[in-house]
Amino acid sequence: MASPTRSDVHVNRPLGSIAVATIQDANDFIADKVFPNIPVQKQADRYFVYNRDYWFRTGAQMRAPATESAGSGFHIDNSPNYFCDRWAFHMDVDDDTRQNADDPIDLDRDATQFIMQNLLIRREKLFNSRYMVPGAWTGYTYTDGNGVLQRGDFVAQELWSSDNSNPMAQVESIKTGMKRTTSIAPNTMIVSYDLNARLKEHPLVLERIKYTQTAIVTEELLAALFGVDKYLVASAVENSAQEGQVGQYDFMTADSMLLCYAAPAPGILKPSAGYIFSWEGQFGGSQYGSRIKTMRMEHLAADRVEGEMAFDMHQVASDLGVFATGLLKGQ
Repeated sequence: MASPTRSDVHVNRPLGSIAVATIQDANDFIADKVFPNIPVQKQADRYFVYNRDYWFRTGAQMRAPATESAGSGFHIDNSPNYFCDRWAFHMDVDDDTRQNADDPIDLDRDATQFIMQNLLIRREKLFNSRYMVPGAWTGYTYTDGNGVLQRGDFVAQELWSSDNSNPMAQVESIKTGMKRTTSIAPNTMIVSYDLNARLKEHPLVLERIKYTQTAIVTEELLAALFGVDKYLVASAVENSAQEGQVGQYDFMTADSMLLCYAAPAPGILKPSAGYIFSWEGQFGGSQYGSRIKTMRMEHLAADRVEGEMAFDMHQVASDLGVFATGLLKGQ
């Protein structure tokens, strides 16, 4: 005797309550969290840099009666300039696909998320290529084999992967050296995800925090241990494979650290290792130089969702930053 089967009485259809997408959390991206962001009205312009040398020597002398005082001045460099390159990406949402999309798919919402992820990844890549690379900073001073003072990247004599190492002492040595040569101590520490994971299980770190209220290693506790105002973990991931190829996922930076001074806010006569200039003045631009717009593409029977970011990243004082790599595996 024939009877209805499951396929006769039920047709599979998408669930309206869930849809799976892997979208990186905005906190994984640090490019806008390190250096002060300066919203600018013009795409390109200049800024002033005061020469520090004049401000750290004294020419004051004893003054005899009826004589002129000793005097001098200082130099201002007005040649530095920025140019906010505009980065753009779009996705077209055609009318037919939008009309036939099942819940919970919202193609206009998804297109916006997709575009912003692309732009955030691009900005993060630029940040890493500008700041998180060997040879970019000169804040670490050391004496070479000939007794000549040199500037460059920090090379750990004791790898942090060793339980016998003392990362806090090494960082304090870097901070002291920068303070000695610039009068400014670093206040920001950026570590790669793998380096942060190692610090969270380092015996010396665990020993020092065991009497804290939580006895759990957090980024806030690590900031306190290393004596910095900001402790940031660079944890953004990129798929470096071309479309159609097997995905190649990895962190954008690994086994590396940047210790620098970042001004809490931009201002006149305020030093900073770097600044980010964001073109707020472009039509519809945010304070971070970004905008999303939708335009009708009638010849495609589609709406184009387009995103842009316009910014420039500048290293203002190379001696206010120290870069280190190979802290886990060596050079």
